[in-house]
Amino acid sequence: MVMKSESRDPLNGSSQAVPIPPGEQENPSSLNPEGQRIRERVSHMLEALCDRLYEREEPVKLALLSAIAGESIFLLGVPGIGKSLVARRLKYAFRDGKSFEYLMSKFSTPDEIFGPISIKKLKEEDKFERKTDQYLPGANVVFLDEIWKSGPAIQNALLTILNEKIYRNGDQEMHVDIKGIITASNELPPEGSGLEPLWDRFLIRYHMHGIQEKRNFLQMIVATEDVYEDTLETQGKLSHVEIDEWDASINQVEMPPEVLNTIQVVRQKIEEYNGRSGTHKPIQIYDRRWKKIVRLLRTSAFLNGRSQVDLMDCFLMVHCLWHEPNQVEEIQDIVAETIRKHGYTMAVQMSMLRKEVEALAKEVDEETRIQRKMLVDRLALAHDGFVDLLSQDKPFEGQFIKLDDYRQLTRSEWQVVSVYGDDLKPRNRLKARRGFDENVIDFEYNAESISLGLRTEKVEKIETIVKNPHKLLTEHWEERVQTLSTYVEQQLERTESEGPDELNHLTENLFVPAHLSKIVRSNLEEVKQALVRFKLRLEKIQHAYTHFE
Repeated sequence: MVMKSESRDPLNGSSQAVPIPPGEQENPSSLNPEGQRIRERVSHMLEALCDRLYEREEPVKLALLSAIAGESIFLLGVPGIGKSLVARRLKYAFRDGKSFEYLMSKFSTPDEIFGPISIKKLKEEDKFERKTDQYLPGANVVFLDEIWKSGPAIQNALLTILNEKIYRNGDQEMHVDIKGIITASNELPPEGSGLEPLWDRFLIRYHMHGIQEKRNFLQMIVATEDVYEDTLETQGKLSHVEIDEWDASINQVEMPPEVLNTIQVVRQKIEEYNGRSGTHKPIQIYDRRWKKIVRLLRTSAFLNGRSQVDLMDCFLMVHCLWHEPNQVEEIQDIVAETIRKHGYTMAVQMSMLRKEVEALAKEVDEETRIQRKMLVDRLALAHDGFVDLLSQDKPFEGQFIKLDDYRQLTRSEWQVVSVYGDDLKPRNRLKARRGFDENVIDFEYNAESISLGLRTEKVEKIETIVKNPHKLLTEHWEERVQTLSTYVEQQLERTESEGPDELNHLTENLFVPAHLSKIVRSNLEEVKQALVRFKLRLEKIQHAYTHFE
């Protein structure tokens, strides 16, 4: 956010926080040399990992992000759309990385996943211990396809690995060095299957689809390159030492107030969504998941070279909050709307400005416009849409005319209208025009002009009288308008030339699509639009006391 200093406020003369010029303020989120180096390295890494892939960049990026954050990712999608390719590409991000890949079935055994039992240990030491080197506990990147088909013994062991990075091998607790765990399935865990704890362990959930763009599809099917080839140079890969160092630095990334406020509001809106009546299923998010989300946001900020999380990072929450694909749109709306309403703002005192402008408008209106009540005649409706002719001794038959017919009459031209009886049926068709007096109608009957009044009723009307204010009062108002206008112009200029430092790199987030930056900026755009409305309002106020008719 923009740093502030004390200054005299033009609205009320009090000491208020106003922005420091850009050259003098501190920017905690600006990229320092080390942060820039990390960002460039991760950017090059992602470029290599996504090389020759079509519409698979986002899951690859999310997989790397989750791995460095120490979390796991679940990919939902039909067979043959590249879920295993994401896992194999992720392996190349790590120096000396070992991968383990397995397609689960209901017949899968713990031996196939965690390694066979060591016969030597069993015979010589009477210990139940597995040989894990070439299996899941000995890998750095793990891909488990059709995860929900695994049996209870495998699921229970996975829970400990996912949550604590520990595998219980016999009577020993073995710390696993797994950087990324990717699971996949073409379906969600069946309800009532007891898989909810395992499902909750997958922080990022991503729904993969087939290639959508026609051009990308054609390029993919005719391409002959080996998409499983490692194109990342060795010096660009991550070592275990670096990841450990990064882990400590990630914990130091700041969570600024606007981000914490966004998370709090999103949580509240999800609770409101759950409380609304309807057939939708509730979105259950527990405390542990929120804590893991914060860790993910910090990791994103760190890999982008920043020392604090920004609002673009908050869009990553969408991938962490849904339980069913039909909830994604609702969560996208909740997160986007929260960021839009509670995003970055300038230090513009909107409430004070609004109060001052409205007070001035009220004062000018009270001094230049006097309102008085008066009674006036209004046509009285005898029936719905009909008005009554007053004369009882008129030479022609009929007592009513339609109000719409009367309103169309003019004083200069004759028009033919119908005159109706008490039963509201036509009695005559006569030429008519408006009389010169108010609420009077002239009829032509037998070559003679007959003037008849229309029945009216007294109603109260408020009349406004414009009064020319005293010169001294006008000068006082002009001074106030100029002060307020100057403040508005200054704030408009600031919103164009300054703004929070975070806005300078919104489109450069490595893990969030650049087009979402428009949502982050929208709050500031609303401030600009409000200032423009204040400017027009002040011009109208000025016109009210300088132009009189």
